[in-house]
Amino acid sequence: MFKRLLLHIVFLLSVAVPIAAAGQLPDFAELVEKQGPAVVNISTTQSVRNPLVPQIPNLQEDDPFYEFFRRFMPQPGPREFQSQSLGSGFIISQDGYILTNAHVVETADEINVKLIDKREFKARVIGADRRTDVALIKIDASNLPAVRFGDPSKLRVGEWVLAIGAPFGFENTVTAGIVSAKGRSLPQENYVPFIQTDVAVNPGNSGGPLFNLKGEVVGVNSQIYSRTGGFMGLSFAIPIDVANDIAQQLRTAGKVTRGRIGVVIQSVTKELADGFGLTKAQGALVNSVEKGGPADKAGIEAGDVILRFDGKAVNASEDLPRIVGATRPGSRVTLQIWRNKQARDLPVVVAEMQDERQGRPGRRGGKPPAASPGQYGLTLSDLTEAQRTELKMSGGALVENAQGAAARAGIRRGDVILAVNNQDVKSVEQFNQLMGQFNKGRIVALLIRRGTNSLYIPFRVDGN
Repeated sequence: MFKRLLLHIVFLLSVAVPIAAAGQLPDFAELVEKQGPAVVNISTTQSVRNPLVPQIPNLQEDDPFYEFFRRFMPQPGPREFQSQSLGSGFIISQDGYILTNAHVVETADEINVKLIDKREFKARVIGADRRTDVALIKIDASNLPAVRFGDPSKLRVGEWVLAIGAPFGFENTVTAGIVSAKGRSLPQENYVPFIQTDVAVNPGNSGGPLFNLKGEVVGVNSQIYSRTGGFMGLSFAIPIDVANDIAQQLRTAGKVTRGRIGVVIQSVTKELADGFGLTKAQGALVNSVEKGGPADKAGIEAGDVILRFDGKAVNASEDLPRIVGATRPGSRVTLQIWRNKQARDLPVVVAEMQDERQGRPGRRGGKPPAASPGQYGLTLSDLTEAQRTELKMSGGALVENAQGAAARAGIRRGDVILAVNNQDVKSVEQFNQLMGQFNKGRIVALLIRRGTNSLYIPFRVDGN
């Protein structure tokens, strides 16, 4: 009797727990009913030149090869064809302004917007910003339903969020999930602290809104991580405050302005932090400074670690481009840097970022003189006068070969060692003298010139 009662209790508990858990799941139906009408489907057309059109020689009919090409060469298809693509967007004002992704509309010849009530409008692009992948478009309509903006900073990891869009062309599709991470940095995306979610986002969702449970837009769905082209559990949204700031600049000025200070930075690893005397790995390590730029004028030097910018903490190197980029050009702000194991404040006037142009210098000419093997797995030689002139350097130690500890640290043949723990290296002899000051096992920061870039490499002093 007791065993039967116990089994009955266990059965009731096993049923009650899932029911209780299920009762806590959110009901998205009311949110979708209220906010769904502000979400639009975007279809674009673009004229694309056909790269596969065969080029038939311009021959006269009496030419002996004319008949050969006429009979055996494939007949050319159209030189141009219409490419169509689909995306999503959402209305941010009743007079027809719509937010979407730049990659959805930036190359389109024609943009068609369809509302949930099946009305269709031709749209024009007000402006697009590639760096953040945000675009603002406009349709001629009035009294339209518009979304409400939320505060992405108040989002919590694990919080429920919902997306509405047109994945693979299936209009007004709703998917839900949770916030997986915040402030996520992606390769080649320096100006957006992405919201990572596990909401099912697929091609066609791009530009659609990400809602919180209050029915407020907190992000613009922008990218997915996928090895197949379909959803794999990782999707990324642009925080709505970032997107709205871009939209307002596009609407009022037709372009986006960003601040810059003229530095090249890298991450601070635990090893580099130890070498610089920092208590933890934080900040953005400056490995080169643009001559005559704002940072140079402010007195910032290679080897400085930027800890704060205009009162905002720089916890990681990827934070700095976002903070500086969001600063109005012409502003005078204060940076906190770490130099020689001390923090100090420097004022800097922020400049405006221009179009980026990248170039590659020619290879160094001439063969450097042979070098004798040295310590630390490095074979070094002094720069020749011609090399110093070409590289615009007053000194340095050229790496002829890197083995053992040096190779494991990431030092390569052709690198030029410029400094050891921010002490300039003028020659191989000076490099050996500086390294001789450190005990075995000590981690030092080597400033390396590689091509046109400079970077710091943490290196453990380890004898021969």
